[in-house]
Amino acid sequence: MDELDETGRIGAPGGPSGLDHRILSAVHARAAHPGVARAARALSRAGEHGALWLAVGAAGAVADSPRRAAWLRATALTAGAHLAGMGLKRIVRRPRPRHVEPLVRTAGRHSFPSSHAAAAGAAAVAYGALGAYAVPPLAAAMCLSRLVAGVHYPSDVAAGAALGVLTASLGARRTTAGGRRG
Repeated sequence: MDELDETGRIGAPGGPSGLDHRILSAVHARAAHPGVARAARALSRAGEHGALWLAVGAAGAVADSPRRAAWLRATALTAGAHLAGMGLKRIVRRPRPRHVEPLVRTAGRHSFPSSHAAAAGAAAVAYGALGAYAVPPLAAAMCLSRLVAGVHYPSDVAAGAALGVLTASLGARRTTAGGRRG
């Protein structure tokens, strides 16, 4: 398997694959278009610390008062997925890509998994289940923006999104099961 060590050489266990590098390079090349770069920067900023998704959850809780508790649970699941991503980053400690010029600054040096993608994946599931049908496509755009911005490998984004989807799905099941009485 083509994996890179800390100097970018192929052969390091646990590092990104050569395919990761090639896909990231190809997607990041789209940032040459000013509109694409602008959109990637905007999404990256909006997704810092899960801010966009927390705002969506808060707005849903205010606007949909009959389901306020459901919106707040969905928001908590989304925040939890973001925090889980941050925690895993501290364990895995994979360096961010160095073979492309990043479009944005990042809060940390580590890239696996993408916390932006974890929060986006959780938001897509949790808010989508509440009828916020614009969230899943926006979440997908958020995930793609991390590649365009050059700050994550595709495997970082895929793992982050999977973590978010899993967190929201399991959390929603547990919340629903815990709320039933028999």
